[in-house]
Amino acid sequence: MEAAVRKLSEHYAHLFREALAGKTDIAEVVALYASDVISASTAGVMSGKNDDKFKQILASSYEHYRAIGTKSMRLRHIRLSPIDENHCVAHVAWTATYARKDQPDTTIDFDVHYLVQVLQGEAKVFGWVSGDEQALLKQHGIG
Repeated sequence: MEAAVRKLSEHYAHLFREALAGKTDIAEVVALYASDVISASTAGVMSGKNDDKFKQILASSYEHYRAIGTKSMRLRHIRLSPIDENHCVAHVAWTATYARKDQPDTTIDFDVHYLVQVLQGEAKVFGWVSGDEQALLKQHGIG
């Protein structure tokens, strides 16, 4: 399980960096997700299908990250909490770097907790839990 989740996470980090450069194929990103997804943050709990609407949401998210000056997203660490033989929570530590007008770049460390299913050696994200992203960005003068 650990190798499959690490491979998924590293591939996602690569695709995120590509998206920040405006180069990624969104279909490749959505292929990392299960057919249905759930997310929870201070903005609420949302669920939906991995469909064209989900693709549009992800594409808009990448556009937003580019617009606020996100330069890079680096995976720092992964820790797994197994649930059973096919499911785990992947606690992923990230570092994001933001360009700021007339100021030095700003780096922000944060964690996202991904719900992952591994079937036949292939890991897919079926959900995630994150903190208050907007408050964290505001605290650092970004956005």
